[in-house]
Amino acid sequence: MKNMWLLGLIILLPPLSSFAQHNDFGLGVIIGEPTGLSWKIWAGGKNALAGAAAWSLGRTDAFHLHADYLFHNFRLFPVSKGRLPFYYGLGVRFLFHENGEESTKVGVRFPLGIEYIFATSSLGIFIEIVPILDLSPGTDFDLNAAIGFRFYF
Repeated sequence: MKNMWLLGLIILLPPLSSFAQHNDFGLGVIIGEPTGLSWKIWAGGKNALAGAAAWSLGRTDAFHLHADYLFHNFRLFPVSKGRLPFYYGLGVRFLFHENGEESTKVGVRFPLGIEYIFATSSLGIFIEIVPILDLSPGTDFDLNAAIGFRFYF
């Protein structure tokens, strides 16, 4: 399983960090379904790439990788300090089962969430709900939900 974590970090983090600008790359923790490491890189003022290398603790234990392209609406929830965008997007999820009783699943993610980004620090906290349409090895519907935080560099 350590090799799966390493694979996730190799696939998801280094290529994205090379595009990061100051305070545009965030790294943190996601807690819920799934639970693990979370990253986000802003690709302009309103768009971002985000993802996780995490452990899925749902019906069966599985290693979880996902990556999403996100669109942010900063006007929906106006705040006096910091920023509170609503975000939505489209992504992909890979679910690798440890015990071999199920095949690897590949699905399309539809994330919806909010993230509060503090004005006085490089910290963002988020909550999201994500409907998922698994396409392989068969068609199935799933749902993820999590909270988390990221420190932006």
